[in-house]
Amino acid sequence: MRHQDFKTSRTVFFLTAALTAASLQINAQTLASEFKGTSDGNPISGCVYCADPTALEYNGRLYVYGSNDHQQFIANGKKGENTYGEIKSIVVFSTADMVNWTFHGTIDTKKLCAGWVSNPWYQGYGVSWAPSVTWRSNEDGTEEFFLYFCNSSHGVGVLTASSPIGPWKSPLNKLLIHYDTPGANKQGTNANFDPGVTIDDNGVGWLSFGGLGPSTIMPEAARIVKLKHSMTEVDGSAVKIHAPYHFEANELNVINGKYVYTYCTNWAQRNDADWNTYKEENGISVGKPDMCVMAYMVSDNPSDPDSWVYKGVYGPHPGMGTNNNHSHLQKFKGEYYHLYHGAPLMEKMRAAGVIDNNCGIFRSLCVNAATVNEETQTIERVTPDLKGVDAIENLNPYELQEAETMATCGGIEYEDFTNISKNGRVSSLGNDASRNLQVRMKPGSWTQLRKVDFGTEGASSIMLRAKGKGTVEFRFGRKGAKASVTFNVLSPNEMTDYTVDVDPTKFTGTKTVYIAVTSDTEVYVDAWQAIEAVPDAINDIEDSKPADSKLYDLSGRRISGANNHHGVVIEQYTDEKGMKRSRLKM
Repeated sequence: MRHQDFKTSRTVFFLTAALTAASLQINAQTLASEFKGTSDGNPISGCVYCADPTALEYNGRLYVYGSNDHQQFIANGKKGENTYGEIKSIVVFSTADMVNWTFHGTIDTKKLCAGWVSNPWYQGYGVSWAPSVTWRSNEDGTEEFFLYFCNSSHGVGVLTASSPIGPWKSPLNKLLIHYDTPGANKQGTNANFDPGVTIDDNGVGWLSFGGLGPSTIMPEAARIVKLKHSMTEVDGSAVKIHAPYHFEANELNVINGKYVYTYCTNWAQRNDADWNTYKEENGISVGKPDMCVMAYMVSDNPSDPDSWVYKGVYGPHPGMGTNNNHSHLQKFKGEYYHLYHGAPLMEKMRAAGVIDNNCGIFRSLCVNAATVNEETQTIERVTPDLKGVDAIENLNPYELQEAETMATCGGIEYEDFTNISKNGRVSSLGNDASRNLQVRMKPGSWTQLRKVDFGTEGASSIMLRAKGKGTVEFRFGRKGAKASVTFNVLSPNEMTDYTVDVDPTKFTGTKTVYIAVTSDTEVYVDAWQAIEAVPDAINDIEDSKPADSKLYDLSGRRISGANNHHGVVIEQYTDEKGMKRSRLKM
């Protein structure tokens, strides 16, 4: 979030650790179940259905974009089949460590592309599936981001932005790729969908697309076209990529000066004679690909159809409850990753009875490590699993952490992420991806962060930015652990910074952190941050003379009468400097 631009007033509450400790055992509510394992890396989100991943690396973060399956899930009333017809936005996540993922909301393609003109074969905008993204830094210091997606099977649209999360705009009033594009598939059995974009070492953009076609060894539906410098116009005619058993899910990479094209294979009958003929004609020795796997080809001249060499399979069918396959190969901080989708979240939720047993198939994004020999452009076969990848770095709690950043969660639903910007263009989830989100948490809901490194000196206090009414606990190690710090949120309408002093010796080292709401109605959590202890410093508790003092019980009910209370209560008062404060009293 751009918190420096956040105009809501913030009252700062300082609660002492000594007084807070007395209330740690008050709320022992059982927390919600998880449907992504608390030690699993996959899927990347424990609450958002998303598919068809693409990604880019920018300023030390990996940004991942995907088809918004959850939009269809909500439109269906959380039941029924995924028909894809209500997918009209693109989901955005990012991470710095490959374990804790920040949800940035969605890009509202329906709104952005509402002005697309109709033509004889399609009535303007329809849906947004299978995005592909890239970016460049220009000589004048500006940065441009380009996001392509397919409008069902009819063509490819493009959005542009100056940051990886927007604001996005449609630079055209129609599709970039359509049936009238030179060299593209014509109206019939072949489709112009599933774009894959890259910018090569010379700064030239290339776009692959196409799919479906006859169920044969050579459907001839795969295409690639050069883009003009604007990245929003084609430069010449598209040409074929002679991709064996091609079906869909086109993506592009440039590795050591070579162009690497990946795609999903079709369901055609595999015939040894056909494959042996293909191998002999193309001078290769690899085996034929199975159905619905991710295969790849390499070229040093993408505009020459005969330059593409089939290299084999690198991504098997992921299983995990899904009936299709779509992936992206991404290099991030020097290592390669295989991003793909499965349906493990849906399967676990269905088995637990929290969604309709006939619900399906709503997909989730997953990631596993990939091994690539850059010299030979060879990709070893990836093994998809729920374990995923380990954290490549620790999370720094002394930097402001968004509430939408989590490794997994329980009791958090997609629509409980709420946009708090007063900018009308980003006023609700479903509009432009945003920094301005908060997480709505009901009693029993929780989020988890992994590899949170409090260092050797530890934290002296923890700040929670929230509004609503309820108790928020930070727990270490496991979700059922005793609270290590407790916040009593009593600001129904105003986003407020609550700060609690803690014992630095108990807030050291690397920990798994759970943030849980354990009582009352609901809390909207915006962000949190630890304040590092200063070595050898004395942390005095302020001895303020209270004015305008009011007492509340831990449920937020006003207590009348100075002595009409027992146990722990909350005193709200104004100090000598006119600052509103709150503290626990015995």
